[in-house]
Amino acid sequence: MKQIIELLKTVIRVIIYRIKNGKTDIKPFSAMIQMLKFRATWNRRDLDYVPEGNLPPVFMSAREAAKLIPDGATVISTGIAGNSRCSTYFWAVRDRYEKTGKPGGLTWIVIAGVGGRGEAPGTVEELGLPGLLKCHISGHLETHKSLLKLGEEGKLEIHTMPQGVMAHLIEGQGKGIKEISSAVGVGTFLDPKTGGGTNVVTKKGKNLVRSNGDTLIYTLPDIQVAVFSAPYADRDGNIYFKNAATITEDYDAAAAAKANGGLVLVTVCDIIESNPEEISVPASMIDAIVVNPRNEQTGGVLQRQYLPMFTEGAKTDIVGAYNLVKLANTFTGITPIRDSVDNAIARMAASLFVKVTTPGSLINIGIGLPEEVSRILFESGLYKQLTFTTESGVYGGMPVSGMYFGASINPLKLISSAKMFRIYEKDLEVTVLGYLEVDSDGNVNVSKRGPLISNYVGPGGFPNLVTNAKTIIFIGKWSEGGKYKIKNGKLAIKKQGSPKFIKRVNEISFNAKGAVAKGTKVYYVSTVGIFQLTSGGLELIRVMPGVDIKKDIINASGAKISAKENVPLVSNDLVTGEGFLLKFERIKDAAKMAARAKEREAELCLKERI
Repeated sequence: MKQIIELLKTVIRVIIYRIKNGKTDIKPFSAMIQMLKFRATWNRRDLDYVPEGNLPPVFMSAREAAKLIPDGATVISTGIAGNSRCSTYFWAVRDRYEKTGKPGGLTWIVIAGVGGRGEAPGTVEELGLPGLLKCHISGHLETHKSLLKLGEEGKLEIHTMPQGVMAHLIEGQGKGIKEISSAVGVGTFLDPKTGGGTNVVTKKGKNLVRSNGDTLIYTLPDIQVAVFSAPYADRDGNIYFKNAATITEDYDAAAAAKANGGLVLVTVCDIIESNPEEISVPASMIDAIVVNPRNEQTGGVLQRQYLPMFTEGAKTDIVGAYNLVKLANTFTGITPIRDSVDNAIARMAASLFVKVTTPGSLINIGIGLPEEVSRILFESGLYKQLTFTTESGVYGGMPVSGMYFGASINPLKLISSAKMFRIYEKDLEVTVLGYLEVDSDGNVNVSKRGPLISNYVGPGGFPNLVTNAKTIIFIGKWSEGGKYKIKNGKLAIKKQGSPKFIKRVNEISFNAKGAVAKGTKVYYVSTVGIFQLTSGGLELIRVMPGVDIKKDIINASGAKISAKENVPLVSNDLVTGEGFLLKFERIKDAAKMAARAKEREAELCLKERI
């Protein structure tokens, strides 16, 4: 019922907006119909399809291309969430293995989460058959349910690494670099000295990381086959990224495979006329091209009917586009319905954000409750004064959530994920991220949801973000299963639930002592109030009205928390939303930030031309 009510409210907002603004380039109901059509046929495939006409041998069916992958090969496929899925290759490899037992014993690498949570077809989960893979390596594993299940049964070796580290390693292989030294992950579960390393299943045996003094040295097996989805090819076999929503590691994966004497297999939605100025990957690097008219630009959106709002340099009506995204996510039930307490937490985090962030800053905002902070910044109009980014390599614009996660509305530039993570190393001012657990020292767990391998999450780009950001705002609920309500401007605690603030996290994804040593500013926004990381651990700096600090926080938490006398209350506007208004408070360095943003954008454009 809540989902239906929220959907109706969203539809009404869309209708009112269209009436007020007259004509707009956003057609929400057409997009919804397209999405419904895709959902009704999302399991449709033709593994023998090859376009008619006199095409060179590089064009072949998905079934023929899958035969090129040898037993025991190390394969990488790209994409993020629903963006640029390599569905036809996943299906073709599975089909061949089921019929012939080949190719077997593969090592399959993906940087980002590209699974379907056991529900959506055409994802990396198609490879979840015993013997097809011997090893799976990914930065984010939560959606890869069939592969996690094999790991849990002892039938698959699984490793996880930070997305940024993986991106740099893949880019490095194209240049003959096989290892990188990094501070990312030091003192966390990825550090062999403190947490065992990359091996998810056993924490023993093979490892893709080793200690080296104050840094870690990471490696990946040599990539022998690169598989990716791109929008188009021409008849000469050149590949084009135009009208894509993301390009992630497409080029870097291809370069790595070729540097290692391997193969590059691409799937495109169509064949277009040649344009030398727009070629993204030259034909000389390509070994097979599969044309699949049903390739997606992003989740549920066919590339042949791509949404311009997600393409590089788009100038779409951003409010209309944002409403469309919200409508789609509400309609599909992908994003949760937020209640008054969730909205209060988001307002608290947004209010803190504008206190610690300078206009012009480059930022990254994660998924879950952090997305609500992004929504508030959008609705307040302050997004115009910030440079939003995503780990997928989308620079500028307004990042979107749910089924389109990884893409942005009106992105200024689409770059590789490796380039984006290098930008983070230099310019990331603030990141807003979620948490599963927080402990007495301020350590955070985002990677391990529970004892079962089938519930493992993985760190994603989190380790890179917390290592490089100057300010970190964590946001999440105080407990799991707790029941809270905003009543008369106060937080009413109906049930405490299982605390998320505990004595010691089950897995350290963020090392608090390392952050304190570097001078990183760290905050934790929760249902009951706001905490700050100090050299002594967690300190409560704001408390929700209606909360008894001793009873509801200190005694109800497994974590050690300090609180000075007369901790200030969270203001009423943040609790209720009445009179809520955001404005930046740190404007002293705004001109310098804006100048740096222009300089960075000029560098990006110049590098792309070169």
